[in-house]
Parts: sequence; structure tokens; C-alpha cells
Amino acid sequence: QSAVNVPRDFEGCSTLRKYFGQLHYLQSRIPMGAEQEAAVPIAWTEIFSGKTVTHEDIKYEQACILYNLGALHSMLGAMDKRVSEECAAGAFTYLRDHFPHSYSVDMSHQILNLNINLMLGQAQECLLEKSMLDNRKSFLVARISAQVVDYYKEACRALENSETASLLGKIQKDWKKLVQMKIYYFAAVAHLHMGKQAEEQQKFGERVIYFQSALDKLNEAIKLAKGQPETVQEALRFTMDVIGGKYNSAKKDNDFIYHEAVPALDTLQSVKGAPLVKALPVNPTDPAVTGPDIFAKLVPMAAHEASSLYSEEKAKLLRDVMAKIEAKNEVLDQFMDSMQLDPETVDNLDMYSHIPPILMEKCAALSVRPDTVKNLVQSMQVLSGVFTDVEASLKEIRDLLEEDEVQEQKLQELLGKVPPPQGSSPPPPSPGLAEVSKEWSKYLEVHEKASFTNTELHKAMNLHIGNLRLLSGPLEQVRAALPSPTLTEDDKQVLQNLKRILAKVQEMRDQRMSLEQQLREMIQKDDITTSLVTTDCSEMKKLFEEQLKKYDQIKVYLEQNLAAQENVLKALTDANVKYAAVRKALAEVEHKWNTTVQTLVASYEAYEDLMKKSQEGKDFYTDLEGKAAKLLEKARAACQAAEANRQQILEKEMKKQPPPRPTAPKPALQKKPLELDAGGLDTMDLPPLGSLVLSDLPEELRSL
Repeated sequence: QSAVNVPRDFEGCSTLRKYFGQLHYLQSRIPMGAEQEAAVPIAWTEIFSGKTVTHEDIKYEQACILYNLGALHSMLGAMDKRVSEECAAGAFTYLRDHFPHSYSVDMSHQILNLNINLMLGQAQECLLEKSMLDNRKSFLVARISAQVVDYYKEACRALENSETASLLGKIQKDWKKLVQMKIYYFAAVAHLHMGKQAEEQQKFGERVIYFQSALDKLNEAIKLAKGQPETVQEALRFTMDVIGGKYNSAKKDNDFIYHEAVPALDTLQSVKGAPLVKALPVNPTDPAVTGPDIFAKLVPMAAHEASSLYSEEKAKLLRDVMAKIEAKNEVLDQFMDSMQLDPETVDNLDMYSHIPPILMEKCAALSVRPDTVKNLVQSMQVLSGVFTDVEASLKEIRDLLEEDEVQEQKLQELLGKVPPPQGSSPPPPSPGLAEVSKEWSKYLEVHEKASFTNTELHKAMNLHIGNLRLLSGPLEQVRAALPSPTLTEDDKQVLQNLKRILAKVQEMRDQRMSLEQQLREMIQKDDITTSLVTTDCSEMKKLFEEQLKKYDQIKVYLEQNLAAQENVLKALTDANVKYAAVRKALAEVEHKWNTTVQTLVASYEAYEDLMKKSQEGKDFYTDLEGKAAKLLEKARAACQAAEANRQQILEKEMKKQPPPRPTAPKPALQKKPLELDAGGLDTMDLPPLGSLVLSDLPEELRSL
């Protein structure tokens, strides 16, 4: 009811658009078309003939609403100020292109063409007036005016059609005369501005012919304007004053000053029109215009099936794009793996500017224990002292045992030279010395094993003591002890270039992931079921193509991203070649740096172990020292007892044997030659053999 009795204002236009949209939604669900099950008779009155026309077709209702929408727009345009180039042609264009022309004579192709071009022509007039008020360039104004002429010529051709003439009757002649007058008038305006352009270009001959042509066309317009309102007559007179004045001035200047040849008009380039106006588009499914679809819950099965087909199209699009992305990603991953370049640590120069946290922790721990090194040194010195004492005791015991063994051997040799009496047995060994020797061997074995451990402990201490002193000292010394790379300016430039390209690689990865995510989200949210409901089956493929175009932009971005990969990787290859020498040097320094840090940390961690082992060593050697000292005393006593026993044995053996028959000593065995006088041996002062012990005899005489 509101659409039939529509108010003559923009609210009325809004009502017509909403009703038209809801009709579109309805006819997509209910079979109300011609000869369909739910078709109902729809009646409208023709505007020119006054006849009532009835059709059982919902599209006829839509067509009549569209016609009225265009008519209402034209009324509002005529009442409005001439400042807008938007026009009513959109409704008539949509009606001409989407609906049959057989519903009524005022919806025939010729009538609709007439309406469309009349609306466009008047809209272009508005733009022309605005351009002249804005003092646009003469050539642009001429082209806009020429387009007005083109629109009115199309309208004039429609008016001259016999069907149109019979339908319009007397109106046809009046409209034709007015349109023709406008054709001549705006042609005159176009040539006026072409003449002004020639004047600007100092083509004074062309200026004359353009102004003359403008004057001729204006005269034709004046002839056709008889019977027009006074406002039209006044506008024509004003234009005549302007063009006539321009023509007379131009002709006079050329005749007396410039003397340029005046070319024929047909030798000059024709003015091509510039269509700058647009018809208000009609979109029957735009929710902003039609409001919410009041039949939204009625979704035909065909729409669901079409939605499934569209989903498959989206899935195919995604598969194609993902295949390209995955192929490029695989190449990129393999390339980066082969390069072994980590953007985070490609130069790692920052790590050399400060002490690592783990080392700072050890320095802090030692700072609250200032006597760490002193305590370790003192502990090791005490251990060394006890160790030396034990070693000295064991050596002295060994010397005693060896000396006793030598003396025992000499005794046995002496006894062996003197035949023992029949039935006598050798002297029994000293049980005290045998026990001492056994214990000494045991202590010596323990000492030798402990000696190796003690040596290793001293090596470890010497290895770690310097590091502990360093960690206990100022932090500047610790930092100075850590290796750091020395790079030239060229090396730094190589590094910066490599980091820049690696950043590009990461940027390319991130952008690719972002675009992929955007594409997936777009596809997931893309539901065109509502559009499918209102689309004819024959238009489905076209609708799919149009809807899939929304992905074109993001596909272009992805293709650009994928195409850039080859250039980025080539640049990275070149940069990596230059980086090779720098990389080797940095790797060596980093290895030294890590080794130094690990060594210092190991020295700290070894401190407690060194102190513990040092204390264990002191305890062990203190115990061993006590045992060795006791054994030494025992060895001394046993050796003294053994020596006394040997003396007794020797004395007994010497008493048992008869005195040997003296013989002249061999000169070779004498330390001092014996001079024998006449008395010989009888005159020598020799001590009695019985009073001598074996140890008192010279070495040469002991065997005698």
C-alpha cells in the first residue's frame, strides 16, 4: 500500500526500493512467475494511455515499481538545485536490461531508451553548469557539453520512432522540438569553449571558425525555442551576447592584426564527448536499501545444493593456492637448512659485550667468600707436608731394611767360607724384620696409589687455582679474559647485509602465513546462501565467478610474495658467500669463548671437590704418617736387634774355627807394600786374630 501511494520525496524512493527488494526475495522462493502455481493477477495503469494493464506475473509488479522509482527520481531531480550529476537513469536502465518489454507500451525498449538518455542528458547538464562555474579548462568544458549533445541525440532518435510517436501523441512533437533546441544550444556551447581553447593556444584562425560555428548553432537553437518560457528566451539572449561578442572581436583581431587563414570546420578535429555522469545503481539484494529479508528462513533445497557447489569451488581455490605455498615453503625450508643460518645468532656480537649470567653467578658466589683461594692453597700445602713426611719415613725404613739385608748377606757369605761343623744349622731369620718388611710393603703400596691421586689432585689444583683467582677478582678482568672477535668495517657491512636479507626472508614468511590465514578466514566466513536463494539457476555460474572475485586481491598478494622468493634467496646466496670468512672467524671465537666460560665454571664447581679431596688426603696421610712413624721406630729396633745377633753369631763362629796358618800376603791385595826384613813375619806387630771382628778387617782381608 505504501508503494502504491508513495509520497513525492526521498522517503518515497526508499519505500519503493525496499518493496522492490522484498519482491525479489519473495519471487526467489514462491512460484509467482507467469504460468506458475502461485501466480496472482497484478494490475497497473499506463501513464500515457490511461489504460489498466493486468498480468499474472510478479515480475510485472517489480517492473512497475522500478518505472515509478525512475519517474520519482526524475521529479525530485527537476525540483532539486542543479548541483548533482546523479540521476534517475539507473532505474530505467535496470528495467530495460532485466525485464521483458511486452508488459506495456510505456515500458517498451524505445520509451525506456528515451527516458534513460533524457535523464543522463539532464544530469550531464548539471555537471556542465558546475564545471563552468568552477572555471574548468576550456577543452574539458567543451567535451562535457559535447556529451550533453550526444545524450540528447540518442533521446531524439527514440522520439522519432513511430511507436513512440503514436504512444506519446502531441507530447512527442513538443519533446522533440525541445530536445533538438537543446542539441543546437549545447553544440554552440561546446564550440564556444573550443574557440576559447584555440585562443589560449594562439590559434587565431581556428578561434574564428569555432566562434562562427557556435553562433550558427545558437541561431538554430533560437529558431527552435519559439514558444518556450521566458527564462529560456532570456538564457538564449544572454548566450547570444557572449558568443556574438566573442565572434566579432575574434574576427576583427584576425582581420586587422593576426591575418591567419580561417580553416573549414570539417577540417578540424571533432570534439569527443566525456560521459562523466552515473546512473544510480539498483541492487535488489542490498540489505542497506531493502532492509532485512523477511523471507530469510525460507531456503529452498536448490539453494542448499548450490551452496555446496560453491563450497567446493572455494575448496578448489584453497587447494590450488596451498599447493603453490607448500611447494615454495619446501624449497625455502630446504634452502635455509642447507645454509644453517639462524637470524638470532648470525653475528652473536652482543654476547661478547657482557659477562654471561652463569659466570656472573659464580663471581657473585666467590665475592662473599674472599678466602677461597687462600684456603685451598693452605690445604694443599698441609697435604704436601704430610705427604713428604710419610715419604721420608717410608724411605728411611727402606734404607734400614736394605742395610740390614746387606749386612745379613755379608754375614752369610762369611759363614759360607767358614765350613760349619757337622750337624750345625744356619741361624734363624729375625722375625721382627720380616714383620717390618711386610708392613712396609703394605704401606708403600698404599702410598704409591695415594701418591698418584695426590699428584692428580695437585695438577687439578694448579689448573683451577688461576681461574679461581680470576673469578675472585674484578669483573673487568673477567670480561677481559673472555675472547672477543675483531671485525673490520667491511666485515661489519657484510654482517649487516646478511642480517637485512635474513630479516627479509622472515618478513616474507610472516606475510605468507598472514595472507594464508586471511584467505582461510575469508573462505570460512564466505556464505552466499542468501544470494543463491534470490539468483536464477541459469545465473549460478556467473554468480560463483563474481563471488570468487573477492579473493582475487589476496591471491595477487600471495603470488607476489611467492614470486619474490627466488630473488630473495639469490640475494641471500650472494650474501652468504661473502659471509663465509666472517662466519669462520666468528665460529672460532665463539668456540674459544664457550670453552673459556665452561672452564671457568668448571673451576668454580671443582673448588668444593678440591677442598673435600684435600681434606680427605690430609686425613689419610696423617693416619699413614702415624703408622709409618711407629713402623720406623719398630724397624730401627729390629735392625739394632738383628745387628747385635749377627755380632754374636760371628764371634761364636770365629771361636769355633782353628786359627788359620799365616801365609805371606799377596802383594796385589796389599794396600801398602810390606817390606820384609830379616825377621820376616816374626818382627811384625800384628794383633791377635781372636780379638778381631769381621767388620774391623780391611775389605781385602775379610775373605781370608
